[in-house]
Amino acid sequence: MFSTGQLIFGILFFIAFVIIVGYQYRKDLKLHRKYYKGTIWILIAFIAFIGMIAAIKFIFM
Repeated sequence: MFSTGQLIFGILFFIAFVIIVGYQYRKDLKLHRKYYKGTIWILIAFIAFIGMIAAIKFIFM
């Protein structure tokens, strides 16, 4: 399926990607808290909307 070199590259790439994304997130955490207040309500509304669509589907099927 994959060669040993491809697996090693994939694993190292994933580790490096997670470290870089985590570092950048920690660096921008103050800005996220300042500019994105209240976005949790948008997420909750979106999940509720999807749940409502699924409930309607199962009720009327």
